[in-house]
Amino acid sequence: MASNVNPTVRRRRLGQELRRLREVKGLTAEEVAERLLVSQSKISRLENGRRSISQRDVRDLCGVYEVEDNRIVESLMQMAKESRQQGWWHAFGDIPYSVYIGLETDAASLRVYEPQVVPGLLQTQAYAQAVCEGASPEATPADIEKRVQVRMRRQDRINDVRHPLRLWAVLDESALRRAVGGAQTMVEQLERLNEVSQLPHVTVQVMPFSMGAHPGVNGQYAILEFPEASDSSVVYLEGVTSDLYLEKPHDVQSYSVMYEHLRAEALNPDQTREFIENVAKDYARG
Repeated sequence: MASNVNPTVRRRRLGQELRRLREVKGLTAEEVAERLLVSQSKISRLENGRRSISQRDVRDLCGVYEVEDNRIVESLMQMAKESRQQGWWHAFGDIPYSVYIGLETDAASLRVYEPQVVPGLLQTQAYAQAVCEGASPEATPADIEKRVQVRMRRQDRINDVRHPLRLWAVLDESALRRAVGGAQTMVEQLERLNEVSQLPHVTVQVMPFSMGAHPGVNGQYAILEFPEASDSSVVYLEGVTSDLYLEKPHDVQSYSVMYEHLRAEALNPDQTREFIENVAKDYARG
């Protein structure tokens, strides 16, 4: 499983606790910002775990919230210290979706819908290389190599024997038909899909073109759930210049319901494996 000190998750938990303390005092984020002479956006980013938080920030906020128990203050400051440590992904430099990687590393389950490409956790190295090159035409070869290495490292969660990530992936047929990297790359990728789909903690379904319009036509998204009950589920929406993370219960529930409809309308796992085999044969025939 993920390390006991995952900086991304630590920031989320710390932010949730700071929000709770603020709400107990009946203060708004704007009121706290005014007292500390900082921007309201800073308070919001600290509470949603999107930026690192210093021990001084924690001390100042605890002062505003009149937290008198030193054990609580010290515990929060320790969390702040741990949240500034680096996860394994930081060794690869600036990764655009590092927040997501931190969440994925600690997640217990992941439900993902992909309309264009095979999900990163299920990609072969050759396919990942072709995807990164095509999606980032201005990236240097070194940057491409780094992104591929990170993608391969992320797959450790699938291969973890003791605490594997529970993955459910629904793919649009277009993700299988898009010839990424050429015919041989696609044959190997589709064979990998079917191989991994037979693991007890991985489920793959395909949404065929014949289904027409369906609940996933609005685009890719992922739903992450965590082993700790205190860690709220997150909906992840990937963007070109920035990503969106939704944590409000109503938003998570809406996407979860939509995903249930996707799973119900897609081919079942056995039908999916047969479908993927037939597409692989099409590529093999050229």
